[in-house]
Amino acid sequence: MVNNLTISIPPSPGSPTSPPSLTTSSPVSPHRTNTLVITRLPPHFFEPIIQEALKSHFSTYGPLYAWAPIRGLARVILVYFSEEDAEMAKETNDGLIIGEMNNTPEYVLRVYRADPTPIESDETHEHNHYLRPPVNDKNFLISPPGSPPVGWEQIREDPPNSTPLAHDLMAALRRLEIQEEQERRGPGLEVLLEPEDGVGISVCVEDCDAVAVTDDKVNEEDWAYGDIAPSRMRWRPTPTAMPPAARAVSV
Repeated sequence: MVNNLTISIPPSPGSPTSPPSLTTSSPVSPHRTNTLVITRLPPHFFEPIIQEALKSHFSTYGPLYAWAPIRGLARVILVYFSEEDAEMAKETNDGLIIGEMNNTPEYVLRVYRADPTPIESDETHEHNHYLRPPVNDKNFLISPPGSPPVGWEQIREDPPNSTPLAHDLMAALRRLEIQEEQERRGPGLEVLLEPEDGVGISVCVEDCDAVAVTDDKVNEEDWAYGDIAPSRMRWRPTPTAMPPAARAVSV
C-alpha cells in the first residue's frame, strides 16, 4: 500500500561528494521548461491510489497545470505553471529510489525534461490565434474584400428569396405547359366552352399559323438535329443519283 512507501532521496548534484567539473567537457546547461516526463513506470504505478500519491508528491514543488498519465506508454506527463518549480522537481526526483512495496522490488524514478507547454489563461484564450466566426451583423458576408477601395462603405444586403418559386420561373413553367399541350393536341379546333344540352354558345379556338403534316411516314433523319419547326417541315433533301456503273466489254 502507499502507507508502506519508502523514499530515499539521492545526494544533490551540488553536494561535496560530487563536486562540479570545471573542465571544458562539462555539459551545457539544458533549456528551461515547465513540462516533465516520468518514464518506464511499472504497471502497478498506474493504480488510482498510487497515481494520487505521486501527484500529491510532485504538487509539493509547485502548483500543477496538468497531470496526464499514459498507461500504454508507461509514462506520466506533468506540466507546472512555473519553470522554476519544474526544474526543482526534476533535479530532486530524477534518480529517486522507491523502496520495496507489497513484495515488489525497488524502483528508480527517472524524470526527464520535455518541450515547453504554453499556458493559456482566460485573457490569452480570448485573444488566441484561432479563426473565430464574425459577429451576427457580418454573417451575411460570404467573401468580404481584403482591401476595399477608398470611400467604400459596407451595406446590409437583402436576404435570399424566401418564396419556394420565383414569379419569373413560374411564368416560364406555365408557358412550357401550354406549349406541351399544343404539341400533344395537334392542329385543329379546340373547344373551350361547350353548349349545355346541345343548345347555346360554344367557344372554339383554331391555330391558323400551324402547318399540318400530310406525310405520315416522317423520318427523323429528314430533320436537322431534331428541328421540327414549320419552316423546316417543307424542306426535304433531294436524293443524289448514283454515277453510272462501268461495264466490262468482252472482245
